[in-house]
Amino acid sequence: MAEPLDAQQQACWRAYIESSWALQTRLEDDLRATTGLSMADYHVLVVLSEAPERRLRMGELASRMVFSPSRVTYQITSMVKRGLVRKQSCPADGRGQEAVLTDEGMAALVAAAPLHLETVRECFIDDLDETEIAVLARVFGRLGPRLRLSSPPPSAAASSSASASSSASASS
Repeated sequence: MAEPLDAQQQACWRAYIESSWALQTRLEDDLRATTGLSMADYHVLVVLSEAPERRLRMGELASRMVFSPSRVTYQITSMVKRGLVRKQSCPADGRGQEAVLTDEGMAALVAAAPLHLETVRECFIDDLDETEIAVLARVFGRLGPRLRLSSPPPSAAASSSASASSSASASS
């Protein structure tokens, strides 16, 4: 069983959880209101815009998005219907599928980027000094790769949910 959080750790955890949920909600709401795009749409457009030839295999896109294969398939299907991306067979082997950013998708990204940046600055970046930005970059630069490595094994997930009720205060 995990050791309980002390008061400072608990305060840190709760501040992080509550602020990150509020930030994600605000980013999502503002992006949808100003552009009609979801955060997932926007992230796909950014990732594809940075990829060679604006295309990625679906598995690679899922990995970069930190999505399951079925979640990325659902997301891309939705975006194909709106003309933002297209799916096509991989030219190298013809077996796999690639998501390809369309001109319409690139135009949507170019239009949305300054509006999204405005919210990012207003709700996050402009409230931080250079030292805080460096600390957050260091912390999440370290945590991100570790969290992406793999999901917990089924036995760890089962024991985690069993102990969740006894340490619920750490998640709230």
